[in-house]
Amino acid sequence: MVESQSTSQVSTPQAIVIGSGVAGLASAIRLAVQGFEVHVFEKNDYPGGKLSHFEMNGYQFDAGPSLFTQPQYIEALFKLANEPIEDYFNYRSLPIAFNYFYEDGTVVNAFTDVSRFAIEIKEKLGEDENNVLQYLYENGRIYDSIGKVFVNHSLHKCATLVKANIIAAFKASKAKYLFKTMHSVNEKRFSNAKTVQFFNRYATYNGSNPYQAPSMLNLISHLEHNEGTFFPAGGMISITNALYKLALNKGVTFHFGTPVQRVIRHNNEVKGVVANNENHYANVVVSNLDVYFTYKQLLNDGRKSKKIAKQERSSSALVFYWGIKKNFPELGLHNILFSNDYKAEFDALFRMKTCYRDPTVYINITSKCEPGILAPEGKENWFVMVNAPANGGQDWEAFKQQYRQAVIQKVSRILRVDIEPLIEVEEVLDPVLIENRTASYMGSLYGASSNSKLAAFLRHPNFTNSIKGLYFVGGSVHPGGGIPLCLQSAKIMTEMVGKDFSRKKRH
Repeated sequence: MVESQSTSQVSTPQAIVIGSGVAGLASAIRLAVQGFEVHVFEKNDYPGGKLSHFEMNGYQFDAGPSLFTQPQYIEALFKLANEPIEDYFNYRSLPIAFNYFYEDGTVVNAFTDVSRFAIEIKEKLGEDENNVLQYLYENGRIYDSIGKVFVNHSLHKCATLVKANIIAAFKASKAKYLFKTMHSVNEKRFSNAKTVQFFNRYATYNGSNPYQAPSMLNLISHLEHNEGTFFPAGGMISITNALYKLALNKGVTFHFGTPVQRVIRHNNEVKGVVANNENHYANVVVSNLDVYFTYKQLLNDGRKSKKIAKQERSSSALVFYWGIKKNFPELGLHNILFSNDYKAEFDALFRMKTCYRDPTVYINITSKCEPGILAPEGKENWFVMVNAPANGGQDWEAFKQQYRQAVIQKVSRILRVDIEPLIEVEEVLDPVLIENRTASYMGSLYGASSNSKLAAFLRHPNFTNSIKGLYFVGGSVHPGGGIPLCLQSAKIMTEMVGKDFSRKKRH
């Protein structure tokens, strides 16, 4: 039988990566540097997963993630591969991270200069600027102690936690970061409800609810305000292009249009995969597929997949890609148009799992940074996103119409111009399409939500004790979703592979 064939037939160490999302690409690069012959199997005919791109009538659109922070994790990949990053990828820092619009006409510019940002919050929202600076300083200090433990180490390996000195990290943290919600901490900290809403928003960076998620997620604001926000030349797709090119240059082989049908295993040890009804053998198999589908479809493990399915899913999104035949100077690269009732919006998303009548609207316009290149001259490419519940069989055709109307009304109201006649081209992405295109269970963007105190520890590890040689990366496993964390999942995983193979050689 195929399952009993020994990997001794493989003369050199080989690794198979399932999926070419950003974590899959980073994993392939790191494994190739470690000396593996790496093959990546991807069901789509392009790399990148959610981090993809398309063009309509001269408008260029990044299809997925739109915010670029912590470029040091990409730089680390090129340094590891001993390749000059400037030959592949360029980016620049931004003076303003986001522009925030409230219904009463208040506009807050989130300057990436922390001192200037604190003054802006004082002038626009009446907060004490020293209180804002102290809040961000505390978040930075706690991130440097406990946050980096979560990002750089497995939470499921005792040896790595001892090395990371997690006990000391927890001692350095205040109890509120562990046991209180984001909203309760922010509500107590700030005097203006608009400021509370401003900082509550960071729960959405991993698809969670600020009224339930632990205050530890407030540390995300440190990354944006203390470390900065950046724009990659050519848009977000340039990240995918750079990592794909680097992988090719390191000898990685890609098999596009080739979905993996199952993982081959024998005696609780991975042997390879079946793809296109052919066996492909390897010492290591890395799944960049959603962990739910890895167990359900590739391992035929109904018990484990059901257990994973019981965890609350993160939110999903509805995205309208609009070619707008007008320039809006009041908008920047990243724009937030806030809901009037934030709690009601999250109740709709997570408790009622339905469309909310007045959603918070995010508008990303990359043509602001490269006018005349990413959109026709005098026009703008709008990536318009609203938070949506994970797909549970709702009527998405009805939801799309409701959301579209709500978004148009809100944007038109705040910008004081009817934007509907300005929409020249349109494409829509909903949770059903997200699941179909990226194999994200229920269309959730970040796997499980972080709406509990133990969420970080409940997220699936980057390995499994039940099948040696099988590893996991991507947004559905530790340390979580978003480009920086996906890149770190690849680092954590490949460090495990290195240790596991060193142990094999010694024995």
